[in-house]
Amino acid sequence: MKEAEAEQGIRIHSELMVIGLNCQHLWPKNQTNLYKQYQQFTNKNSRLFSEYEQTLLSLYKSEGVKNPESHLHQVRTDFANEISKDAAVMRPDAFCSAYAPRIPKAAQMDTAKLRKWASTIFPGHPVSHPICAKN
Repeated sequence: MKEAEAEQGIRIHSELMVIGLNCQHLWPKNQTNLYKQYQQFTNKNSRLFSEYEQTLLSLYKSEGVKNPESHLHQVRTDFANEISKDAAVMRPDAFCSAYAPRIPKAAQMDTAKLRKWASTIFPGHPVSHPICAKN
């Protein structure tokens, strides 16, 4: 479960980056720019995201991945590309209406809530490895 949470946490972080970049120009001017909100969220949770990255790097090393850091960068890129496809097929206003509220919502979460979100495995976004049953 630790590895699954880490993977989903990295997915969330990667998706929020794409949302912030794509929707920053459609956010009300009297509110903090969405990409700046994403950056603040990242800074606030930098220890957690670093922990998630270390968990995944350890997993990749244990699996014999030749370059774990490169593999992690590819995983992040793949996650970002998934949501970028949604942005590409939807009108920008429709994409941002659907996805932009995630950033302020995430920004309000404390570490425990963020971990709970990352621990929730959604059928549409399965993790890359089977999850072992808890004993």
